[in-house]
Amino acid sequence: MASKKRVVITGMGAITPIGNSLTEYWNNLVSGVSGAAPITHFDAEKFKTKFACEVKNFNATDYLDRKEARKLDLFSIYALVSSAEAMKDSGIDTEKIDLDRAGVIWGSGIGGLNSLQNECFNYERGDGTPRFNPFFIPKMIVDIASGHISIKYGFMGPNYVTVSACASSTNALIDATMQIQLGKADVMITGGSEAAVNIAGIGGFNALRALSTRNDSPETASRPFDKNRDGFVLGEGSGCLILEELEHAKARGAKIYAEVAGGGMTADAYHITAPHPEGTGAIKAMKHAIEDANISIEDVDYINVHGTSTPLGDVAETKAIKEVFGTHAYNLNISSTKSMTGHLLGAAGAIEAIAATMSIVHGIVPPTINFETEDENIDYKLNLTLNKAQKREVNVAVSNTFGFGGHNTSIILKKYID
Repeated sequence: MASKKRVVITGMGAITPIGNSLTEYWNNLVSGVSGAAPITHFDAEKFKTKFACEVKNFNATDYLDRKEARKLDLFSIYALVSSAEAMKDSGIDTEKIDLDRAGVIWGSGIGGLNSLQNECFNYERGDGTPRFNPFFIPKMIVDIASGHISIKYGFMGPNYVTVSACASSTNALIDATMQIQLGKADVMITGGSEAAVNIAGIGGFNALRALSTRNDSPETASRPFDKNRDGFVLGEGSGCLILEELEHAKARGAKIYAEVAGGGMTADAYHITAPHPEGTGAIKAMKHAIEDANISIEDVDYINVHGTSTPLGDVAETKAIKEVFGTHAYNLNISSTKSMTGHLLGAAGAIEAIAATMSIVHGIVPPTINFETEDENIDYKLNLTLNKAQKREVNVAVSNTFGFGGHNTSIILKKYID
């Protein structure tokens, strides 16, 4: 069997609650900035949770024609804006590549929830006569994000969206990597976007009792590994990575951020929302990723954990890490950047893979902020990078994302060496 082709990252873009560009996002991660604040997208006064990690100072018409923007749900707008930054960052000239071998695999857990909500509201407020926006269905369907991106750049290779709740964009990243490894594509735009900070999103997650209700101090509400964590903080935004086959990137003189070395995907087969208490699926996903990357556990320097700040999830993930890495677990840096960005659901894996990649590039591990009180169920001999970023040479980083339904994904990124 022919060896797999090598896959590298040559461009990145981000729209996040702590920065509307790659540079701003990274700088605020390292500085430990919280993106949580009272909700402005709608009046949340009657909701149990009145805050979220919203994207700030963002105007769609700064990036898109007003008429075109009206045809798009916000999750697709975020996708187009982050992919535009990533494509510019990559330096790819679409007139000089084979567009039949360039594709888009995107991730989103929910898609156009805002459009669905608003159309239902409009119908209910009407006189009973069905009056729906002709763009309602194209705005709402999850796959439309990859469709819009491919249309913009003329990419005619593999094109679809992965939907696996909070693991969606890591699934997209792994799938895009495999398309290149198997020789099916030279260039892939991948990542994820989500825009669920709305009445339906907050109301639905409140009903599940999944969200923090720390309304008196939103900026400290996302507190992974802290004894007083009480749920995740809903976030929104998008992350995009441009993947290329190594020789294709070298031939055009591209800058290379890092290499995508391997990925693992499993299911808990346990519960619709709760993780397996022993982290069984997470253990297998990390082991599969390490095997796929053909590295040893001792090669890993940093894990960007799923770390949502939920009572069950944080405990299960630290157990899983100890099971996979044994004594080496205590040599690792571990951090949850959700402590700053909140949980971007289907877009979480994309922005966290970007964070892991930037840690390799800059030799800095972003912190887990808001830690105050130890939990007897968590081993603090692990270096959880609490409250302050740490300088460290990162040659290999792991990014974990787990989703409702028991979906587990783990991806390995490593420093590029020719």
